[in-house]
Amino acid sequence: MYIFHNAMRNITRYKGRSILIGIITGVIAVACCIALCIRQAAVTAKEDGLADLSITAQISVDRQGMMERSQQSGEDMRQALSGAQDLSLEQLELYATAECVQRFTYTISSSLSAAGELEPFSTDSAAQQSGSGQGGDMPGGMGGRGQMGVQGDFTVSGYTDAGDISGYQQGTLALTSGQLPDFSAGDNSCLISSELATLNGLAVGDTITLKNPSADSETYALTVTGIYQNSSSDSGQMGPMFSTASDPANQIITSFATLQQICTDSASRATTSTDADTGITSTSALRSQTAGTYYFADVAHYEQFEEQARALGLPDDYTVQSSDISRFEQSLTPLENLSNFAGWFLLVVLAIGAVILVVFGIFTIRERKYEVGVLTAIGMKKSKVALQFVLEMFCVTVASFIIGTGIGAVASVPVGNALLSAQQSSTSQSIQQPGDMGGRGADKNTAAASGNMPGGFGGMVQGAADYVDQVNASLDLQVLLQLLGLGIALSIVSSAVGVVFIMRYEPLQILADR
Repeated sequence: MYIFHNAMRNITRYKGRSILIGIITGVIAVACCIALCIRQAAVTAKEDGLADLSITAQISVDRQGMMERSQQSGEDMRQALSGAQDLSLEQLELYATAECVQRFTYTISSSLSAAGELEPFSTDSAAQQSGSGQGGDMPGGMGGRGQMGVQGDFTVSGYTDAGDISGYQQGTLALTSGQLPDFSAGDNSCLISSELATLNGLAVGDTITLKNPSADSETYALTVTGIYQNSSSDSGQMGPMFSTASDPANQIITSFATLQQICTDSASRATTSTDADTGITSTSALRSQTAGTYYFADVAHYEQFEEQARALGLPDDYTVQSSDISRFEQSLTPLENLSNFAGWFLLVVLAIGAVILVVFGIFTIRERKYEVGVLTAIGMKKSKVALQFVLEMFCVTVASFIIGTGIGAVASVPVGNALLSAQQSSTSQSIQQPGDMGGRGADKNTAAASGNMPGGFGGMVQGAADYVDQVNASLDLQVLLQLLGLGIALSIVSSAVGVVFIMRYEPLQILADR
């Protein structure tokens, strides 16, 4: 008890030194509190977000892996990619039997051109042309056959249920007139966007004519049963490098049976030709892609899916990906960057603070060397003298850490949000600059187009992520315990050097020198 009382008296006796150490440790406590709150908020945001996330996944050709394997084996990369085949509906349904899959849906997508007086929607008059000039080499593209393909003016998507349409359940895609097609029937009915309807003067009940972009004589008539407005799409944000089929306003929605019937009819009327130089066979049949969407209850079931799918026979040339998790992780990019920055900042502050406090401890012991000699000379053990100095540093450190923690708890939320806002702006600029290319760039809202067709034509336009713009960097019990541990560790480290000096001192020599 004497040691404790003597330590308290020494704290008040050396007020200047105690206040200076208190200010230093208080500043360290404020910085540590804010940094730890930000890091804990990032962890909590990720855990809570994943827990509430509705997770879906798709199986697609692993072209990156195929290119890496072809480079290692010396195989021709073009030939390897041209042999990539999209999975059939039967295969997709087989993998849906995995225990971790909660629900399975599938869609089909293709690209057709305008026929007759129908015009695709575009803010660029140069883009209002037939899809015949927009073709390109699509190895392993739609249909996965590696043949030359021509992209049309419209992306036509076939669904088996209205709930599978991206944005319909969320309310961003809503009917403005008419009704939904019968998704269980192949009756050639369809939905068109309000932009397309306004441009062409179309109404519910009218008929639109589409054609195969590779065969002008091959036409198909669809009846407009409804007109939709997509509030999350922003047409006209695509630069001139993108075709009109990539514009969400040029998406035509129909039933799976209708589009499958059109593609089957196109295949029966197709003509083929083989390039004498490359040996690649091309066909005039419509390219289509059937994409399956697997629904999972949580992240754990999603992580089990690939292993179970491999057990069911999924080849190594295919990979399982979740656009939901990818978008979620991308939305956390600024917060993750801020969390990493806070971690490094925490280490730097602790290192610098510990060095400063150690130096203060050394000078304090040297100044009070005579006091150490007197206490040990009158019979007090060196260990008790050292304990007294440790208690002095500990009490000052803990008191200043409590005050600093209170200040940090108040400042953590506004400071965290301000830093997150700056980090978000920096991340957005770093993403936008490489993608400028002199065009208008894709707005984040155009991501709705890619969400409608997993792996289809709409996937060519990737929007910016909807970043997390607020962080709940408030003080909780876990952060409080971490701060308490840091305070104790800092006081021990700063006083440890002083303890070493005390244990080395000889009391008689100190008094003799005095």
